Amino acid sequence: MSGRNWQGSRVVITGVGVISPIGNSVSDFWTSLTEGRSGVVAADAELPVPFAGLATFRGHIDEFAISDPQLRKAVRKSLKLMNRETQMGLAAAQQALAASGLTECVPDPERIGVCFGAGNVAMMPHDLEHAVHACCDADGFQSSLWGTQGLAQIEPLWLLKCLPNMPACHAAIVNDLRGPNNTLTHAEAAFHLAMGEAVQHIQEGTADLMLVGGTGTTLHPVNLRHFTLDAEPANASFPPDHACRPFDRDRTGAVPAEGAAAFVIESLESAVSRGAATLGEVHGTASSCVISPTLVPDARRAVKNVIGSVLKRSGFTVENVGYVHAHGLGTVRSDAAESAGIHDALATGREQPAVLAMKGYTGNAGAGSGALELAGSVLSLQHRCTFPALNFRTPDDACPVRPERGQSDLSQPVILNLSLTAQGLAGCTLISAFADAA
Repeated sequence: MSGRNWQGSRVVITGVGVISPIGNSVSDFWTSLTEGRSGVVAADAELPVPFAGLATFRGHIDEFAISDPQLRKAVRKSLKLMNRETQMGLAAAQQALAASGLTECVPDPERIGVCFGAGNVAMMPHDLEHAVHACCDADGFQSSLWGTQGLAQIEPLWLLKCLPNMPACHAAIVNDLRGPNNTLTHAEAAFHLAMGEAVQHIQEGTADLMLVGGTGTTLHPVNLRHFTLDAEPANASFPPDHACRPFDRDRTGAVPAEGAAAFVIESLESAVSRGAATLGEVHGTASSCVISPTLVPDARRAVKNVIGSVLKRSGFTVENVGYVHAHGLGTVRSDAAESAGIHDALATGREQPAVLAMKGYTGNAGAGSGALELAGSVLSLQHRCTFPALNFRTPDDACPVRPERGQSDLSQPVILNLSLTAQGLAGCTLISAFADAA
């Protein structure tokens, strides 16, 4: 294996945290993946959104919390200022920090930063309900009453619930992490951009450790409306746990969902000095957006671009890649375009790398999906085995890839992780099992 074209320290992963439809701990998450247990259920008219009729199925998290009781008590007053994405992101972050050994003994806080991928955050309808009612009379809503009657019913700090940088902010405040702090808001590709920035801070020496994550939902009423416009929602041809079928010939569409995952990454020197266990190594990230002058996205070309770019940056070759963890949205068009891009980039005459796909388990959690899928990849490296591409039954000639049909030994521990947006932006992160020798 070749590599190490990046300048600066080697970057390793030392902690993982997960909040997902298939488990709110790393162990439960991994068990669901290896047992082929989906978290997709039938959409409910009440939960999680009032517009559930737009989608037949959902990947909803019924209950989650910060596991540390003392920390739960400390952040209790702040919860009213946190939207659901922030709460999920913070819960995942605390898991990752604990797994990395950073909750009891924190090194120099000035050298630890936070970078998150997040999506757009909108107010829930019930946040405006009282204000709207205050402006209504027998003739309906009166906009002239908004300034005098409506605004008084709005929570004064409402804006703090709607800022996408709040997951990173709250994680930094709660844990006194004073290093670089940023949020990237590029939908499903956001996490990979956040990972790239976090790695850059470590390699440039502006941080020793970074907490990096992604959190998102496509179940919020506004996000769900966008979801149904951008993607083909899965229909009722199959039961809920078989609804999302990445790369399968009979796939009917995507499933909206929610979730978050977070990671502690740090320089190898930092990990060694702390005695931290290494779960994997980050070798590179890349992104590419391809869109025509008439605003038609070209996902195939974007995927080909990011794979070529990340391999060049990391010094790896096509032959080094053991697996591709695909975006695998489950729609007819997206899966075909992504498959073609993977084939264009990796077809060398040898058998193409096997493809992992996780959305059959979780659905599409927007900005949280890339992080959740990287968590699955890291756990595959840690346990040295893969998990099946759930609901893949029949190959499709339009998808020239080779999804994993079952659980198998991880024969070549190098995984290229991909995410795509409906607007033609692709992001990727290349990771491998940690080896003492570069």
